[in-house]
Amino acid sequence: MVDVLKLPFRFDPVRLKHELDRLDTSGWIRHYNTRDYEGDWTVYPLRSVGGESNHIYADPTAKADRYAPTPALSGCPYFHQVIDTFECPKLSVRLLRLGIGSRIREHRDYCLGFDDGEIRIHVPVVTSPEVEFYVDSERIVMREGESWYINFNLPHRLYNGGAVDRVHLVIDCVVNDWIRSLFASESCSATLK
Repeated sequence: MVDVLKLPFRFDPVRLKHELDRLDTSGWIRHYNTRDYEGDWTVYPLRSVGGESNHIYADPTAKADRYAPTPALSGCPYFHQVIDTFECPKLSVRLLRLGIGSRIREHRDYCLGFDDGEIRIHVPVVTSPEVEFYVDSERIVMREGESWYINFNLPHRLYNGGAVDRVHLVIDCVVNDWIRSLFASESCSATLK
């Protein structure tokens, strides 16, 4: 199975940033996994277990029916539209922000690959060419508005060497027939094998 795929969906970077700017800045929560990063890594939950605004953990034991939109998502119609593009059960949906000069150390997230039945999709909202994102020692360049599947069972690391905070919309999905069909289509471009 392919480990990194650029998906055939492109979203409007201006509208993504507009939604980001409309959010209450007090909703950002420091990431709990402090051993894996240096600097500023924060999370803004848009879909969580029970729809709780302070629940940033993507609980691998929770079923899709336990996840619900947070109040913040109701004020973000374009984010909602982006999320609904993916025709599969959704789990956690969050904005992940990595501050200028911050880094996420190399680590693996387990059971976050196609073969595990759960995938993670990234949609860059704010980024720059100076963001260094490596998966299995290969640099992946993601541009604003693109959509990407990455097998996060592989070792990955990130450094924000840019002049802006890097923000991604991160959507955890349950693999279904729609996802299988999407991954099998020629419209997806494989990056790593």
